[in-house]
Amino acid sequence: MRNLKGRLDLCSINTATLGHREPLSLTIDRIARAGFGGIAPWRHEVEKANVADAARQIRALGLSVTGYCRSTYLPATSREQFAANIDENKAALRDAATLGARCFVMVVGGLPEGSRDLSGARAQVCDGIGELLETARDCGVPLALEPLHPMYAADRAVLNTLAQALDMCERLDPHRSGFLGVAVDVYHCWWDPALQASIAAAGQAKRILAYHACDWLRDTRDMLLDRGMMGDGVVDLSAMRESIECAGYEGLIEVEIFSKENWWRRDPDEVLRICADRLQTLC
Repeated sequence: MRNLKGRLDLCSINTATLGHREPLSLTIDRIARAGFGGIAPWRHEVEKANVADAARQIRALGLSVTGYCRSTYLPATSREQFAANIDENKAALRDAATLGARCFVMVVGGLPEGSRDLSGARAQVCDGIGELLETARDCGVPLALEPLHPMYAADRAVLNTLAQALDMCERLDPHRSGFLGVAVDVYHCWWDPALQASIAAAGQAKRILAYHACDWLRDTRDMLLDRGMMGDGVVDLSAMRESIECAGYEGLIEVEIFSKENWWRRDPDEVLRICADRLQTLC
């Protein structure tokens, strides 16, 4: 396992960690000034600014774009809406290419409004990823399927385990082109009894495209907006990263924390200092 001490160049900050409180240009400057090697911006920030300007600033500061967050949800109640969702994702993939993103993070979506058809939603996701693969290849940006904790199956993602995501990858990309893989997020995967086997399988297939770090608080008050800073929760983060890296992952370690009542209220530079310390000592 790599030693992160003094190696913030191996670490990245997902801009959600700072709460989207400032213009993207200021956030980019902060992350670079703090010594991190990478950044993962969100679409609403990039689209509110200018993708070409953001790309130039990121390159000038020597940052890698570890991922572009995130996809438009795929499942829909009509063919027209499904087609529109596909088109939005194709446009986002083109922006990801402009940014030089290492992957486009696919949070695939939950049940369409009013639906109880879980298998139908999952079938739409599979169809949608299949349609997006050609654009991903054309843009040179891999799709990273991110399984979310099962508590989000209704509204955010019907893709809920790493094994499920890998099965979809194998069905859609059996020749392992390099343009379809997975993003492993601690918050969503740490609980999975099959996690070690799934990580090993993902590594063998060379499909680990991103690794997101945070922690799970024992007394979580909000399932979306109360993630823990690394070391404040119950996850053995060192063991988790060891598994990821033993499986062959050589990319950056990306911090992604949603924390409305805690970290999003703190000074952004303080948050970055604490991220840097925890990454180098606990992760």
